[in-house]
Amino acid sequence: MNSEFVTYFRLGIGHIADLRGYDHILFIVALTAGYALRDWRRLLWLVTAFTVGHSVTLALATLQLVRVHAQTIEFLIPVTIVVTAGYSMIARARSERTGEGYAPERHVLLYILAGCFGLIHGLGFSNFLRAILGAEESIVIPLFAFNVGLEIGQLAIVACVLLVGTLACEVAGLARRRWATALSIVIVLAGLKMIVERFPKG
Repeated sequence: MNSEFVTYFRLGIGHIADLRGYDHILFIVALTAGYALRDWRRLLWLVTAFTVGHSVTLALATLQLVRVHAQTIEFLIPVTIVVTAGYSMIARARSERTGEGYAPERHVLLYILAGCFGLIHGLGFSNFLRAILGAEESIVIPLFAFNVGLEIGQLAIVACVLLVGTLACEVAGLARRRWATALSIVIVLAGLKMIVERFPKG
């Protein structure tokens, strides 16, 4: 396999899985918190919406067809985290009050948010990729390999969330609603902390 492809593929996986920059991980967890293993088809559509969004802006920004202030993007990323986790938490609470039961597929807005917020995350990914590309003459292979690496890393995170959720709910006996709500609260608090830290100054 082309060594250039492998290099950028690994960088893609490493970037999204980097615990020091856990904002993208939190967003994916926020998206998947309310799903069980049996919901994998619906979850696939949700993740695909996010993938399409960030793939578009990752390509456009890396090719320098669009330019956005990096500090603004870094601020907006935790905003997407808080909104996504908050919406999911409110939707579950509303479903409980009405007695309908929470069904992720009924909340079309969540899919729209995933796609739109993917655009913002793609710009964040592009800031990192542009920084490491340096004077590369051709960026087609690095761009493609990096994006594939991002997707593999993203799917691994989704799998981990589903696995932990299964252990918590089906093995430990925790109600899925409680599990998802607790996870969403933690994500909202972490996102709010990042918003304060990244709030544009001056």
